Amino acid sequence: MVAVAAHRHFGRAAEACNVSQPTLSSQIRKLEDELGVTLFERTNKRVEMTPVGSRILAHAQHALDEAKQMEQVARAARDPLVGPLKLGVIPTLAPYLMPLILNPLHQGYPGLTIELWEDQTHALVDALRNHRLDALLLATATEAPEITEITLFEEPLLAALPLNHRLAAGASLPEEALADELLVLAEGHCLANQALAACGTKHGPRSGLQGSMQAATLETLVNLVAAGYGVTLIPALAASSLGQRGIVLRQLAGRSFRAIRLASRPGFPRPQALRALEKVILSAVDSAKVLN
Repeated sequence: MVAVAAHRHFGRAAEACNVSQPTLSSQIRKLEDELGVTLFERTNKRVEMTPVGSRILAHAQHALDEAKQMEQVARAARDPLVGPLKLGVIPTLAPYLMPLILNPLHQGYPGLTIELWEDQTHALVDALRNHRLDALLLATATEAPEITEITLFEEPLLAALPLNHRLAAGASLPEEALADELLVLAEGHCLANQALAACGTKHGPRSGLQGSMQAATLETLVNLVAAGYGVTLIPALAASSLGQRGIVLRQLAGRSFRAIRLASRPGFPRPQALRALEKVILSAVDSAKVLN
């Protein structure tokens, strides 16, 4: 039922469930007969949920989540450091931190495999709440009572300037000096608000460069800076890969930073896996020698 609801197509749902389409159709009919209601409206082109089917679907999804939790509890009892760890990471952290930790994780904990999901904070938090993810690496507090989080490290923000910028020769820059030329990521990226706050710029409707230049990735943002369209702030872990793209990196006089957090559900049955991840991350960022 959940597969048909997700795919809106009996053939694709059957493939996802590793059964034949007649078998899946037969099981759906048996479920409808058992419940005494019609779950799906079938047409030649599409399958849609009925209103009562939509209400029952929520319970079916919860039942599957609980079954998965049973499996995780049993697996954790056997060995909490064996098996997949579904990890969500924000896009401004994943490309720069994950290469530092994946090999050490494999060497130190060969039975632990990371399943990576990169997305913006709000989507990751929703996936954690709904048990689609086990843990998150974020740069903002979730402020959600059903989620626990710890601060792993503080990552400095650096000013990225065009090579010929009037401030490029300074050893460090006051954040407010960048406000009028500041480029930030598109709405939804927490780094955008952090950069605006660091430079004393309000988070309201964007104007000037912030309204006319909307980048979805740090790479695009840095390329705009290199082309002379403005300045921006980048996290320190990104410096090694982005600092060679025709820009100048300078420290900020106010030592602005973002706090990287590890978030999870209180009842996650494999806390040892989270502690292993924490240990490897702290060792990796310490070796990178870019943090406060």
